[in-house]
Amino acid sequence: MNVEKLSAQLCHKYSEMQNIRRHLHQYPELSFYEQNTANFIWDYYESLPVEREKFKGNYGIKITIDSGKPGKTIALRADFDALPINEETNLPFTSAYPGVMHACGHDAHTAYMLVLASVLAENKDELIGKVVILHQPVEEIPPGGASTMIKEGCLSHVDHVLGLHLWSTIELGEIHYTYGPTMTGRSTFTLTVKGKSGHGSSPHLAHDAIVGASHLVIALQTLTSRMVNPSDLVVLTIGHFDGTGIPNIIQDKVELKGEVRYLNPEMCQTVQSHVLKLARGIAETYSLEIDVNYLPDYPVLVNDHATTEKVIKELSSSKVATVHEVKANTASEDFAYYAQERPSTYLFVGAKPKSGLAYPHHHPKFDIEEESMLIAAKTMLIALSSLLSDTI
Repeated sequence: MNVEKLSAQLCHKYSEMQNIRRHLHQYPELSFYEQNTANFIWDYYESLPVEREKFKGNYGIKITIDSGKPGKTIALRADFDALPINEETNLPFTSAYPGVMHACGHDAHTAYMLVLASVLAENKDELIGKVVILHQPVEEIPPGGASTMIKEGCLSHVDHVLGLHLWSTIELGEIHYTYGPTMTGRSTFTLTVKGKSGHGSSPHLAHDAIVGASHLVIALQTLTSRMVNPSDLVVLTIGHFDGTGIPNIIQDKVELKGEVRYLNPEMCQTVQSHVLKLARGIAETYSLEIDVNYLPDYPVLVNDHATTEKVIKELSSSKVATVHEVKANTASEDFAYYAQERPSTYLFVGAKPKSGLAYPHHHPKFDIEEESMLIAAKTMLIALSSLLSDTI
């Protein structure tokens, strides 16, 4: 593969990347409802020399670029769902749909991947082996689109999977990577605290769900500080406390919702056990019932060491960006399911706006520097080349 030649072609198609990204940004679609986006992706490949495949379980699309020569099969993945967020960027191509926004960069992921795929398809005679493009919906909502596509065979005969995320708070021109655990696993939980209602003048005749729930929130904070090994990264957040009522009535029901993130896969069960113990203790102390619905969703994303080492070696010797080894990212990603099935590498490409106004992902004012899409395309091209050229 002539990486320099293909990189030059990507540069010539940069304006096409921009146009695609801006179109998708203006017309975002939520997880499970990405029909128009999927149709756009499907139609893009119509005139290209590729094989197209749709999935039954979601709007996922698999593209195969076959060189006709023996070699490895490398899959490249890009997600394309949006978020239920009202956009506040004032971009000329701002979301046309109130309450729906591409606030995580999946529009840009799709744009760079489509153009990269077109360059690879137009030069497939220069490749060896096969390249599989996985356009994946439903990344934002567990159980995610990856697991569905895997069950339907998207990784059949695939040797490695590559993915990356444009990251709005990483400087433009930087690539970040991690060996081993790279993004946290996540579990969510709902705790329903049930007591006995009563009048505020007679608290001894009631079982106060708000008091019990409040103690439970505080007790859960000790889970990460006192119940797990300090060397095991665990983050617990309570993001919902619903005990609405009136001033003089003791509430009989409170609902708590939260999440746990961890880098050690063993913490999934360990934390769940501690949450159940704490709930039982608070329930007994305050004469309450506490129902626990604990749901593990995305697993820990683990970069394969050998695959990542080979990719990073090639990226480090290139001039596409500066490469930095960093600590694990505490966000979660359903790319983790691919990494459980095949040796994989997941990278972060800097997309911080040149204006310096960098908003985090899932923020109403989130935006990226579009030049990062070109860097992402070249990054994936180099990573792909490093694995395709490897001996079977």
